[in-house]
Amino acid sequence: MSLTDKTVLITGGGTGVGANMALSFANQGAKVVVSGRTLASLQATADLHVNITAHTTDVTDETSIKNLFDRVGSVDIVIANAGAAESAPIVKTDVESWDRMIAVNLTGVFLTLKEGLVRMKGKEWGRLISVASTAGLKGYAYVAPYSAAKHGVVGLTKSMALEVARTGITVNALCPGFLNTEMTDRSIATIVEKTGMSEDEARSTIAKNNPQGRLIEPEEVSAAALWLCGAGSEGINGQAISISGGEI
Repeated sequence: MSLTDKTVLITGGGTGVGANMALSFANQGAKVVVSGRTLASLQATADLHVNITAHTTDVTDETSIKNLFDRVGSVDIVIANAGAAESAPIVKTDVESWDRMIAVNLTGVFLTLKEGLVRMKGKEWGRLISVASTAGLKGYAYVAPYSAAKHGVVGLTKSMALEVARTGITVNALCPGFLNTEMTDRSIATIVEKTGMSEDEARSTIAKNNPQGRLIEPEEVSAAALWLCGAGSEGINGQAISISGGEI
């Protein structure tokens, strides 16, 4: 695959899946722009490849998103990957936590994909990809706001896909299971702190949520994103693709 004529924008590109996708697309010749709130981590991603550049952005702020697209210019592939997770029983979840999870995990995706579609007007080819979660396909205990937001991302993706179905643009969602990333490391640390489990026990407990009993590697999500941008992907539109090792 060669993407030498494509420009890719990836939100949440400083760590985890976002950083891995940035390198994967850059290795295929694409010009890649990563964005997020923390310049240091974004620059660390940019340092991985000459084709990657970094810009700070707040995906929950419409003006910040518009300014980002202004800096990037013409864009062919937009990947709304930025997200965050918090955990608590629903009875202990306050409205501030709810608002934070909806803002970054749903509103941020909406703003990113909407502006991406605006900037693709007139193009004969474009790819809009949201990174949701298996939490957007089923429920998980103690993460109700996160799960609600990810369900919203899947619905948003399917609705947008219908609007662009007669163009050369497609809209799809990637729904990874529990990942071997920094976010999962933080969840493991929380489990260890609250339960007294060892780190290995906590990691195994999380991995068991995936049908194969293992954590999904970021490279597996990147491979799916590349597939959605490759030859023969024209008919893949409005899909929520589980990357979890089995049916969720």
